[in-house]
Amino acid sequence: MKERVIALGFFDGVHLGHGALLRRTAQEAARRGCTSAVFTFDRPPKEVVSGIPCPLINSPADRRELIRRLYGIDEVIMVPFDQEMMTTPWHQYLTDILMERYHAVHLVAGHDHHFGHKNEGSPERLVAACGELGLGCDIIPKVEVAGIEVSSTYIRRLVELGQIDRANRFLGHPHVMTGPVRHGRGIGSSRLFPTANLEIPPHVLVPSHGVYVTRVTLPDGGQYAAVTNVGTRPTVNNGTDVTVEACLLDFQGDLYGTTVRLEFFHKLRDEMRFDSMDALRIQIAADAETTRAYFRDHPDGVVEQ
Repeated sequence: MKERVIALGFFDGVHLGHGALLRRTAQEAARRGCTSAVFTFDRPPKEVVSGIPCPLINSPADRRELIRRLYGIDEVIMVPFDQEMMTTPWHQYLTDILMERYHAVHLVAGHDHHFGHKNEGSPERLVAACGELGLGCDIIPKVEVAGIEVSSTYIRRLVELGQIDRANRFLGHPHVMTGPVRHGRGIGSSRLFPTANLEIPPHVLVPSHGVYVTRVTLPDGGQYAAVTNVGTRPTVNNGTDVTVEACLLDFQGDLYGTTVRLEFFHKLRDEMRFDSMDALRIQIAADAETTRAYFRDHPDGVVEQ
């Protein structure tokens, strides 16, 4: 039987507050010599309960990857939030699912974590029940940055506003979007740099329309600075579909069909319409130089805390 120390939560963004839970989980699992794990859902419970769509910071795949890559968690248990999960009483959720099904020996949760039918499970109830059942338990207090509580809701708003530098400060890592590269028109940029049109994952927020300093990581691990346009590309496209188009600097090749990771670091400017293709190309070249300068000043792309 594989015993687990399990962190509980949804972990959208995998921000600094989540990081406190995940570090504690890894630490306790190492102490016990068992598996560190996260138990989470494939979609936001409140979306299922309310029927109101909830755009997220990350796709399920990105949540899983960030949890493992940044915090060294062994296993991410991501289950459907279905009728069973929605209607299971909190104590039964603890005993039947976490203990019996997933062999939890220690649980880690945030100060505001609620679970079970109608969210009747609370941190206080969790601590008391774990004491009765012989489980270890940690409740992690809130984490603040500059006096503001780190939360997925706050970070979502920052991403929507294009305030990527500030969002990254609360995330503790660059805002990330991973997806397959699809064919795009690439007019105006492809003649200067190879372009990658990223397929936006379903139900994932994109930053506000504009041009960003970004970094692309390829499947082979190679990393390239990129100028990324988020928006409708008004100079070359009369449509309204939102695209995420990255112009890779100092790279040659065709990325179509590959899956790449795109990390956002800084917003350069708002999206704008240019009078000519030449004017657009001149601006892209200037954006490229500004992007190169950004990474010269921040060689690791590290976000200051």
